[in-house]
Formats: sequence, structure tokens, C-alpha cells
Amino acid sequence: MELYLTGIVLKPKGLKGELKVQPVTDYPESFLKRREFYMGKTPGEAVLRKVLSAKLNQGFAWIVFEGIGTREDAEAAAGCRLYVTGEELETLPDDRAYIHDLIGLEVLDEKGGRIGIISDVLQMPAHDVYEIEVGGRKVLVPAVEEFVDEIDLRKGIMVLRRFSEFL
Repeated sequence: MELYLTGIVLKPKGLKGELKVQPVTDYPESFLKRREFYMGKTPGEAVLRKVLSAKLNQGFAWIVFEGIGTREDAEAAAGCRLYVTGEELETLPDDRAYIHDLIGLEVLDEKGGRIGIISDVLQMPAHDVYEIEVGGRKVLVPAVEEFVDEIDLRKGIMVLRRFSEFL
């Protein structure tokens, strides 16, 4: 089963196990609907935890999980990550994609010539940046319309314009 990161446990709040969580999603309201998350330092060690209560405030999720009822339990959970399965991911509009769907796309120039493969998507304050593996080195390209001509997940390609400016 493949798990996808959706939040990071930052710290406890109060004495009864409530956790402050940094959402790692464009849809933080999904924290209000979910009744369970996988929690662990890595996806491989994550265990399923049931949500007893959840609320959003000032950009953070505040969650109480079954089995985490004291401040000590909550302190032990700090630094853990919250994951969901692929079936639990929010359905995206046609003009949006999950990062895990972009990684591995073949990158082409406007004439159809092969440039490389997307190896990562870096989330920066202004906009995302594509990390493209090109002949053993990494080239960073802003994820903006000025440079990205097309992304076709079904074909597994992304077409860039003006790529020579990044070499």
C-alpha cells in the first residue's frame, strides 16, 4: 500500500493529547472530514490512528487521536507525519495534479525533443519549481505558464518552452 504525506505533527497542545499539525495539502479542510490517518516517522513505520476530533485554526489542524490521551503521548508523536492512501486523496480539477503524479514525467522541448525526467517538485513561497534530471545533473525550472507549455499525465509528458535559458 502506498501512502501519501498530508500533514506533519508539530507539537502538543494542552494536557489531553491534542496535536498541532501543519497541513501539507492544498485542501486543509480535508482534515475535518477524515476519520483516520496513518501516523509515523516514515511511511514504512506508519500505523493507522483514528481521529476523535479535528478543527482548523490559523492555517493549522488541531487533532485528537485515539490512543494519544496525555501530553506525554502527544510529545512522543511530535515530528511524526500523517499519511493517507491513494484512494483517500482528494479528487483534483483537470488543471491540477499531485506532486507524486508529476515526478517521473518525461520532459520534452517544444519540438518534441527529449530533455529529461522530473525528479522532484520543490514547493517554494512564490511558486513550485520542477527539478529536472538532465544528463546526470539537475536543472530547476519554475512551474509557471511562461515556461510550461503542456502537462499530459495520460501521455506521461511535460512540454517546456525556452528550456535553453536554464542550461
